[in-house]
Amino acid sequence: MSEDRKLHLGAFMRPVTIHAGAWRYPGAYADANFNFKHIVDFTQKLERGKFDAFFMADHLAVLNMPMDALKRSATPTSFEPMTLLPALAMMTENIGLVATGSTTYDEPFHVARRFASLDHISGGRAGWNVVTTSNPNASMNFGRDDQMEHDERYNRAREFYDVVTGLWDSWADDAFIPNQETGVYFDPDKMHVLNHEGKYLKVRGPLNIGRPIQGHPVIVQAGASNAGRQLAAETAEAVFTAQSTLEAGQAFYADVKGRMKAAGRNPDHMKILPACMVIIADSREEARAKRMKLDSLVHYESAIAALSIALGVDASKFDQDGPLPDDIPETEAGQSSRERAIKAAKDDNLTVRQLAQRLGGHSSLCLMGTPGEVVDQMEEWLMTRGSDGFTIQFPFVPAGIDDFVDRLVPVLQDRGLFRKEYEGKTLRENMGLPRPSNQFFPD
Repeated sequence: MSEDRKLHLGAFMRPVTIHAGAWRYPGAYADANFNFKHIVDFTQKLERGKFDAFFMADHLAVLNMPMDALKRSATPTSFEPMTLLPALAMMTENIGLVATGSTTYDEPFHVARRFASLDHISGGRAGWNVVTTSNPNASMNFGRDDQMEHDERYNRAREFYDVVTGLWDSWADDAFIPNQETGVYFDPDKMHVLNHEGKYLKVRGPLNIGRPIQGHPVIVQAGASNAGRQLAAETAEAVFTAQSTLEAGQAFYADVKGRMKAAGRNPDHMKILPACMVIIADSREEARAKRMKLDSLVHYESAIAALSIALGVDASKFDQDGPLPDDIPETEAGQSSRERAIKAAKDDNLTVRQLAQRLGGHSSLCLMGTPGEVVDQMEEWLMTRGSDGFTIQFPFVPAGIDDFVDRLVPVLQDRGLFRKEYEGKTLRENMGLPRPSNQFFPD
């Protein structure tokens, strides 16, 4: 195709790997989630690979799963992102630094100030992943017995976004003019007091830090529901999503970009980056063997629950080492998850045990094979409007990062699908996103 489309790549780094068995893989760093030196090394390697961003998701509670599964998970311990990312900013120069900030269990003044500070500290590389927080246990860590209802959380998130961006625009870009001779530090005519009073929030302002270098840090959103897609269409500049097939990715892409256009926004000002685990090897068979080894490290008793949920039946009654039964009754479980599970079992000739470990380890999109084979798949997603790039999830570290940066990135570059040098110093420049005008002090 003649159109000059290039991939954008983010690295999903919380947990540092997403596969439940990753910390047990031979040669993997078991303490990667909570080892600062390792995380610095990973981030610097990603920067050498010209990744757009290091994307750190976050949880405000230990994940709500049975203790037998939880005790085998690497998720209960990790750094608080807005403590970690400024430290990483000092160790890097170009890579974007994106973190989750909850709109349900935080205040807009705090979020606006933290991300504005990160943007200044990093030289314009900050991004805010806007989340409403889905873990019901989080509410109990903030003095609430019940979680806010789903659509209500998104309504609050929309107002929260308006307040945060309004606070970022508290000051004109040239408001601060520290003049030692006259004694005037800033121009009062270039300060805006927000005085927001809405359904959920009441915030006076102004923010007590100058306008971010990027105007606004890049806005990332990850909602998959109707409310989440609409919030993304109205606010997001990058969308982190889970699409397990190209067809599903194309449908999601068309839907969200279409909503964006209907909201009066330019669809080119949003990058849709589905989550994707990548396994590189010298052959597809070797890559598949790595995947099977990785899946086998997920404890069966922990994994069988994932299969039961996907199928909508109690899968623990099936023969662990036999094939998936042909006569699984249809239930009210999500039809798509049921079909994906059955298809995975058939395509890869998996036993019940292997299928459970596959779903319990990592059930989203996985591209694997030689570097050339994986690049072929990525190019198809890009050129057929299944994505604008990917949020890469490494199967294990450090080898998964090394394989991607040292073996896959050069092939992407040789095919003209990925940058050889960063386009600029800010995350917006590197993602091809415009710098927003100040809503109170127009250019």
